Formats: sequence, structure tokens, C-alpha cells
Amino acid sequence: MIGLSNQHPLELDTGDEIITVKEKSLALPYLDLPILNEDHFNHLVSLLQEKTYKAPINAKIDEHNRIIPGQTGLMLDRDGLREAMMNYLYKGVSSTDVPTLKTYPKVDTEILAHIRTNRIGSYVTYFNKKNEERTNNIILASGQINNTVVFPGETFSFNKTVGKRTKGKGYMKAPVIVKGELSEDIGGGICQVSSTLFNAVDRAGVKIVERYHHSKRVPYVPKGRDATVSWYGPDFAFRNPYHQPILIRSKVIGGQMIVTIYSSDQVEAEKRSVPGASPAKPSGERP
Repeated sequence: MIGLSNQHPLELDTGDEIITVKEKSLALPYLDLPILNEDHFNHLVSLLQEKTYKAPINAKIDEHNRIIPGQTGLMLDRDGLREAMMNYLYKGVSSTDVPTLKTYPKVDTEILAHIRTNRIGSYVTYFNKKNEERTNNIILASGQINNTVVFPGETFSFNKTVGKRTKGKGYMKAPVIVKGELSEDIGGGICQVSSTLFNAVDRAGVKIVERYHHSKRVPYVPKGRDATVSWYGPDFAFRNPYHQPILIRSKVIGGQMIVTIYSSDQVEAEKRSVPGASPAKPSGERP
């Protein structure tokens, strides 16, 4: 029979809950033939996308240099959902699981195993770990860039990778430089992370796309070797010029901020000479 009049609503099982949809909210009545209401269908798609989406998790390397496998994610199968709607309207199938598709992490175990052996650049800077707020911010930002893989031709953005620095994410007020003057703000200290990263990737021979100096000299890198960042202002960005992905490994040990860049053994990096930072702890508490 064409155009069944369903006595029961459609039940969609997300795995966590049952979403009930009435026929009149799905169909546009046209003689005896129900036509799918596209506006209502799109609204249902938006609702189910939020309820079913699960982001894939990239593989990563832990502190013991072991590879932790990634995890697949889920996304709504829009075409499958449309088919379920038509089966309900035309065949009376009144219950079904919400159709989903697997999504896969961009970085898997195989990629990491391939690019973690050839060190093409590294840099170390030093800071006073007794400044707990600033140290906290450095550790948080370092963790955000750690295990980042930049694919051939891809551009890395520090702000995009680290995200907005907020209290909710654990960032604290610490010294920052604003228009040449020392002040305090949430996330003070992360410019040491971006500056350490800049020098590491510069040594690795990548293409620097965006970099800005502080308005006042900072003590943790040689003059002219800093890379200031701000969520509403300057960013630090570079592009991977090689034919293989590169891996950023970042860690904090005591009062040391360490960034190391790795890639495949097939990469012959065009390394640059970059002056090292002084191992003496900076006397100031600047960004």
C-alpha cells in the first residue's frame, strides 16, 4: 500500500536514548502519497548529529615513548537516516537504530611508527619553575602541542592548536608584555612555548609562515628569536615543506621547556643554524 497512515510514531534508538518522531512532523500530505518534509528532516538531522557524533582520537606517543593506538569515531549516516524515514512512511517500519558511519583518526599507529625516529630539530629554553602560575601555563600549552602531526604542505597554527587560554581550561594569571609594559593576564608564559617551538622548527628547516616579536625583549631566548602569540592578536604558524609528516614532541622537565621535531628516515631536513638559549634561569618573569 502506498502512503501508509502510521498509527505509531517512529522510534529512533541512538544507543543512549529513544527519539520519538510523529508521522505528521515528517511528511507533507499530498493526496494519498506522503512526501518527506525536508525542513523537518534537516532539523532531525541536526538533532541526531549532536547525539550520535563521537570524534575519532588520534594515536599518540606516551611519556615512555610507547605508541597508544587511536580510536575510531562515529558520525550520522544521513543517507541511511533518509532511507529509514522512507521505510517508516511507506512500509510502516516504526523502530530502528539511528544509522551511523565510522570515522577514522587522521593520525594512526602506522604513521607515528614511521615518523618518530628521525630527529630533525630540537630546542630547549629555561624558566624559573618557582613561579607556579607561569609554570602551570607553560605545562598546559606544551601538552596541547605535544604529539601534533603536521602533514606535507599543511600549515600549523599555534593558536588553533592550543586554543583559547581560559580559566576554565586551567590557565592562570601570569606576567605578559603589553605594548612594551609588563602586566598580568590569563595564560602568561605560553609565549615561551611558542618561542621554543619556533626555534625547534626553524632548526628543522620548515617554512615559517607567521611570526611576530614581542614589543620588549624576553630573557628566555636570544635577541630576535622569540615568537609572541595572543588569542586576539598575533599567531605563530609554519608550513611543512617535506614530503613526509613531521611530529612535534613537547615536554616540560623541571625548569626546562623542550621541543623536538621528528619525521621519517626518508626526510633529509634542510637544517638551519639557530643560536641556543642560555641555561641560566631567567631572572625576570616575563612571557
